[in-house]
Amino acid sequence: MSNVLSDEKKQQILALGKLGWPLRRIEQFTGVRRETAGAYLKAAGIAVRPPGAWGRLAPAKPAKEVTTDSDPPRPVNEVITDPDISKPANEVITDSRRSRSVSACEPYREIIELGLDRGRNAMAIWQDLVSQYGFDRGYQSVKRFVHKISPSQVPQARPVIVTAPGEECQVDYGRGPMVRDPQSGKYRRTRLFVLTLGYSRKAVRLLVFRSSSRIWAELHEKAFRRLGGSLRIVVLDNLREGVLTPDIYDPTLNPLYRDLLAHYGAVAMPCRIKDPDRKGKVEAGVGHAQRTPLKGLRFESLDEAQAYLDHWEARWADTRIHGTTKRQVAAMFAEEKPALLPLPIEPFRCYQYGERTVHLDGCVEVEAAYYSAPPGWIGRRVHVQSDEWQVRILDPKTGQLLREHLRQKRGWHRIKQEDRPVRTPLSTSQLLWRAGKAGSHIGALCQAIHSRLGQVGVRRILGVLSLAKKFGAAVVDDACAAALEMGIHEYRFVRRYLERRPQVPLTLHQVDPLIRELVHYRELIHQKAKEQENDESD
Repeated sequence: MSNVLSDEKKQQILALGKLGWPLRRIEQFTGVRRETAGAYLKAAGIAVRPPGAWGRLAPAKPAKEVTTDSDPPRPVNEVITDPDISKPANEVITDSRRSRSVSACEPYREIIELGLDRGRNAMAIWQDLVSQYGFDRGYQSVKRFVHKISPSQVPQARPVIVTAPGEECQVDYGRGPMVRDPQSGKYRRTRLFVLTLGYSRKAVRLLVFRSSSRIWAELHEKAFRRLGGSLRIVVLDNLREGVLTPDIYDPTLNPLYRDLLAHYGAVAMPCRIKDPDRKGKVEAGVGHAQRTPLKGLRFESLDEAQAYLDHWEARWADTRIHGTTKRQVAAMFAEEKPALLPLPIEPFRCYQYGERTVHLDGCVEVEAAYYSAPPGWIGRRVHVQSDEWQVRILDPKTGQLLREHLRQKRGWHRIKQEDRPVRTPLSTSQLLWRAGKAGSHIGALCQAIHSRLGQVGVRRILGVLSLAKKFGAAVVDDACAAALEMGIHEYRFVRRYLERRPQVPLTLHQVDPLIRELVHYRELIHQKAKEQENDESD
């Protein structure tokens, strides 16, 4: 006998056989194959009831004794004198070479077990076998084989939300695969963006390393471009990239996300907090991608991972028969595509959004460049939108466009002529008065800076006053006196003078490098002013 059981398991099988249990039920209860259990029952002289025979047949004839390691062989010519034992049957053959068919997945057992250890499901394993090993059998064959190794759990019932073609899509983030980061050289967890159409279940899946409000908007735009149209309603949860203040009745959307959806003719519908069933279609789409194509895999680059995901989407996800609709996803999407909203001619210009305070020079700062606001906004908060080409200043209450400027280089100013004050504002006058109180030479230098640069020089005056706090008013007054004596009315000269100041007065030879540096700096200032005047005249 090929299978030798323990004494406890053997006695259990014999007891169940005496109770009249069929072999199939004994196998389900004990976990011992019915061929092995039948061999032990026949060897013990217990009748084995065939399937479907509920007491209609006479007890089977006992088999000849099965030779085991503990029992000596019986002589061939031995006469059986026990009246309870009828004519012996033929010897039971328990070898696995009997007529039972072998599964087509048996040659791939190690590959299947390795896939299960990595957490991949039966569908993913079957797709790998077909794509990589030329497996020619169907999915059900792999499913049955996997079920023998690890039985599946009974799924729970879920509600189904029916939508019209082109009406609704659902979006969400999920955990993506591990991809090697080109900057650190280490594997890093990616984020999986999924957009699923409510009618056809067609999905767009994209991978990114990090997320922000701008990346969230760009992913939507890329998904709409791939689909060839946009939807009327976008269902999402309350993540920060899309919703600033969650509220089921009146949520506050991220301005960038709101403008993107308005550009494509869509509106956002955030779900209730902790209510994922409202967007169960995209939740299923995220789980499908995580369990089937991406589970247990690593990629060397983000492009490689995206290419693998796109190939799987076209080869398997779009050609599958959906479990709820019982139709092919690609066929249903072909019906839904004419109902999508047409794409606008120009793509949406994603911008950075933020709030700024208008400083004393009447400008707001965006990435170390300065842009003027209308008169009367000094000290007040404004909303700022900036992209690669323009900077827009908005009224925070009404959203009205106050000013629109072209982007400038770091350190440059963009001031419209109507925003330049006719006379010195009261706040600037107070600033010059403070400079005069700090020192006579400090006040004279600040007046010279303001008369030459106007409102742009307010920041340099603030810099001179900050130097007075750091080094002391007396030392800064001496540095300003040196700058006035040399005719260099620059904050940068005063700062460098203080950083390099020795214990004794500077000689002319030591001052020459500073003069050459400041002359070059003044030439750059004049060139910058001319370029700004030319831009404003254009």
